[in-house]
Amino acid sequence: MHFVQAKGILSAKNGMNLYRGCTHGCIYCDSRSECYHITHSFEDIEIKENAIELLDDALQRKRNKCMIGTGSMTDPYMPLEEKLGMTRKAIETVYRYGFGFTVITKSPLILRDLELLQAVNTKAKCVVQMTLTTSDDSLCKILEPNVAVTSERFTVLKTLRDAGIPTVVWLTPILPFINDTVENLEGILQYCIEAKVRGIICFGMGLTLRDGNREYFYKKLDAAFPGLKEQYIQRYGTRYSVISPHNTRLMNIFHARCKENGIETNPDVIFAYLSAFDKIPGKTNAQLELF
Repeated sequence: MHFVQAKGILSAKNGMNLYRGCTHGCIYCDSRSECYHITHSFEDIEIKENAIELLDDALQRKRNKCMIGTGSMTDPYMPLEEKLGMTRKAIETVYRYGFGFTVITKSPLILRDLELLQAVNTKAKCVVQMTLTTSDDSLCKILEPNVAVTSERFTVLKTLRDAGIPTVVWLTPILPFINDTVENLEGILQYCIEAKVRGIICFGMGLTLRDGNREYFYKKLDAAFPGLKEQYIQRYGTRYSVISPHNTRLMNIFHARCKENGIETNPDVIFAYLSAFDKIPGKTNAQLELF
């Protein structure tokens, strides 16, 4: 890891990346794409050492309360967060100024901050987003080798449910010929139903590949699924959007099961909820209409 002095911390949409790079090792990671201009080794995490000071200053200057979020390029609960505590300090700052908070992660380390997240949710609004790609823990260890397996993330979702913290799941990516099966989809959806997630974000059964992450993905396919890279190249060439041949069937199942269980699937509705600072002081979580 290495430290840098950042010039700013919040994006135009009030998102922040406290770290750049990641150690999860997900074989499909879009953040490896060349378009993001990460010039250091992806596993050599860049830490914005003045991020909390910048965040404190930015929140002092804001005239209206809003949701503050973590970006999707880097998981803010990587293992080094346990030592550095940058994410926790950011949440403490958000709480102190009365803003809302939303975070996207794959890590059970978020439960270290459970009481703090509850405090934010009582004072303002807190939503936790979690990525699920496969219901098979053995496959998960291949696709996402250095992070908690799906069953552990399911436990996190249930703990957040019981703590009154709303959750949203990212069902992405779905890799053609690997996890694009009815069995896998049904397994993930069952997790979401039991955890009572508020919404599931899914743009289709597939993934995106760009210069940078495509090469890494294909290298990992060669190691774990010999011969599959050639199948990808033959079918998809250099396309950005790589859609499963089972997309239509899987999406029909996805929408039907979510509708049966009252889970929101419209991305626009979910994103509006995530960005809306709409909590009413004095109301309990049970009294809030989330969608």
